[in-house]
Amino acid sequence: MQADERGTPVTYTCKFLYLCTGYYSYDAPHQPEFPGAADFAGQVIHPQFWPKDLDYTGQRVVVIGSGATAVTLVPSMAPTAAHVTMLQRSPSYVLAMPEVDHVAELLKKVLPAKTAHTVVRAKNMALLQGIYELSRRRPGLAKKLARKGAVAFLKDEAYVDQHFKPTYDPWDQRLCLVPDGDLFKAIRAGDASVVTDTIDRFVPEGIKLSSGEVLEADIIISATGLTLRRFGDLTLDLDGVEVDLADTVAYRAMMVSGVPNFGFCFGYSNNSWTLRADMSARYLCRLLAHMDAHGHDVAIPTLPAKVARKPFLELTSGYVTRGIARFPKAGDRGPWEVSQNHLKLAVKFRNVDLDQDMTFSTVKRTTPVTA
Repeated sequence: MQADERGTPVTYTCKFLYLCTGYYSYDAPHQPEFPGAADFAGQVIHPQFWPKDLDYTGQRVVVIGSGATAVTLVPSMAPTAAHVTMLQRSPSYVLAMPEVDHVAELLKKVLPAKTAHTVVRAKNMALLQGIYELSRRRPGLAKKLARKGAVAFLKDEAYVDQHFKPTYDPWDQRLCLVPDGDLFKAIRAGDASVVTDTIDRFVPEGIKLSSGEVLEADIIISATGLTLRRFGDLTLDLDGVEVDLADTVAYRAMMVSGVPNFGFCFGYSNNSWTLRADMSARYLCRLLAHMDAHGHDVAIPTLPAKVARKPFLELTSGYVTRGIARFPKAGDRGPWEVSQNHLKLAVKFRNVDLDQDMTFSTVKRTTPVTA
């Protein structure tokens, strides 16, 4: 493997390469070109490059976006700023969750620490998986529950229907969780508000909307999303020929069809990232031990015929649709599926067949191998 280390090219060699590079760019977030941006008299900030010395005390702040970053920033800034406005092109599903897990607190008092941790972890996994399964199987019911929760905090059905009623089904895009409904509380207190509209252009005093309204601002925060980065922008060559990773299929969501001794870590979109990261790491250890035990040097995921291809992530979020085409595809069956059901996968992985759709081989050596 060739890499750049502080401007100096270096070469690494290994028998098995496993990437833990994440899935988005730390250097280049998604930043749309806003007409008139140079005309704005205040400060424009992207959250990924947050200034350490930013003082927004008494300032009018507009946060552009409605995803996880926006719904986190708005209530955290609201008590100090003069007012914070969340400007969204379209609504997102926002669910209130308790900040303190009272079940966990109780279990810690009555169970040994390790047992309590295991039970709480299982409970949290089941809760998040349950929300996801309900959303996909009964989207109408999930919509009603999300709306009911927002109305319970805001006490204003018309406001909820205008700003917290998406046109898509739950989990077509990620849901946003707000601890103790802090976003709703900031809105109810008058410290924050939501505007659903599109941007016409920036003007010296703030943002002119398509409706003609001008949102006055001293600071504009562009919480406009991530840029997907596939495998740290690694270029992969196999025997001198570049591999088109977009034409491969992911094996167990951690290896790539036709590529030997190569894996990557990719978590869940609907649950804790570390759940699949842990499971993939355990699988990798078993695979390496299996190869050692049978004298194999090479393991190549081998795609069978007639496996239909799907996007690696089937979300309609902007950051996904902008970049997922560069990733390996997912299959529609067996170890080629990219499942988001951890409970089901955890059971399967206990007795997974290491030989399924995997071709093993041994490298012919011309010199004796010495310890």
